[in-house]
Amino acid sequence: MEFAGKRRVFVLTAAVAAAGLLAGLMWWPRGAAGLGHGSASAQTAGFIVEVRNGTSRAGLARQVARLLREQGVDVVYVGTSAARPDSTTVLVRRGNLALGQEVARLLGGAKVRAAPDSLLRVDLTVLLGADYRFPKGRLAL
Repeated sequence: MEFAGKRRVFVLTAAVAAAGLLAGLMWWPRGAAGLGHGSASAQTAGFIVEVRNGTSRAGLARQVARLLREQGVDVVYVGTSAARPDSTTVLVRRGNLALGQEVARLLGGAKVRAAPDSLLRVDLTVLLGADYRFPKGRLAL
């Protein structure tokens, strides 16, 4: 085989290997062992969460998102809420209330209620209220 032919085979082989690697990474299950996703319970693994700050404390949603991510929760959105609730609430958008109760426990306590909304494309919304305090033994990040 001449040099150009060998080069073409090498390039094609490298492209197929790269495509296989990329496909494997895209389909690898979230929270798989060895990927450093913290200590998520089996209950919270693979669920999608958004965190919204309903207080005047700047950066609170970002700090709470970090806390949840350290516990293995997949937080995909962090933002501000127009609502200003007194109580921190976990809104269950899809799935069962047990998942919301588990996330409320990770937060150090929160109300949990069903509020289905399939348009949001998240399983849970954490709405931080004026009562939110970090769990015992945790300081604000």
